[in-house]
Amino acid sequence: MSKSSKPPKDPEGRMALADHLRELRNRVVKSALAIVLFTIIAAIYHRQLESFLMEPLPRCNTPEEVAHFHGKCAQISTIGLTTPIGLVIKVALTAGVVAAVPVWLYQLWAFVAPGLHRHERRYAIGFMAGGAPLFLSGVVVAYLLLPTTVQVLISFSPNGTTPILPPENYFDIALRMVLVFGLAFEFPLLLVMLNFGGVVSGKRLLGWWRGMVMAITVFAAFATPSADPVSMLVLAAPIWGLYFLAVGIALLNDRRRARRNPDADLDDDEASQLDLTAAPVEVAESVAASAAPAPPAPLPAAREEQMDDIT
Repeated sequence: MSKSSKPPKDPEGRMALADHLRELRNRVVKSALAIVLFTIIAAIYHRQLESFLMEPLPRCNTPEEVAHFHGKCAQISTIGLTTPIGLVIKVALTAGVVAAVPVWLYQLWAFVAPGLHRHERRYAIGFMAGGAPLFLSGVVVAYLLLPTTVQVLISFSPNGTTPILPPENYFDIALRMVLVFGLAFEFPLLLVMLNFGGVVSGKRLLGWWRGMVMAITVFAAFATPSADPVSMLVLAAPIWGLYFLAVGIALLNDRRRARRNPDADLDDDEASQLDLTAAPVEVAESVAASAAPAPPAPLPAAREEQMDDIT
């Protein structure tokens, strides 16, 4: 075997600590390169991205726009020479993270998959096919929620005043919502992955529904910058639906697993069910007896001399 050939991989995915660290480094580097590549592309089109993100802001250039925002207009102005460069980097980097979702989700799964069984790796395509659309769905919901968030926040300004809105402040809120909403939509997929990996059962997930609904509501209240209940429900309602959809998938998977292996859900210290049904006994074969016993085998010569000495 040549020196350049790699050693065969363990079919069970066992590796030394140094190999795990090297694998993690390679996955992180590949994800970072993909994010950097998409960030560079987004930086080239940063003006289009900035205009797209600033659409929800109240321009109030016409009487119709003033009436739409209830007379609350904001003056958009930048402060400082380096602020525009920081905005470009921030917007481009966030766009790069969002655009590289399929890449870093695949690298994350590829790092975890070697530790799973062979039948568990078959679901990688399904997880990858669902992970990217869920993240992008959260991004879309965040963008659709931005106009309501802006209206609610500007409505708190005193009458007769014109709010001065720095773009960096607005982009901080908008980009945080985009990332938080995208990651929040991945939570049901994480529950399905834990169920398919045998960590948690669908019945247990269903038993957690009260705590999950409360936790999702509290998370939505903190994740949305505005304090209105509409914004909170816009984030919480899809995650509620996705959570119960994940519970349904987990229950179906448990039922399928129970049909293949009835003892799959038993604990290590729990006895399995015994099959006490009587089974028919096969008929024993008859053995014919010999007419005369076989003569004893002759003893060796040394054994005969020893017996003569004893007698």
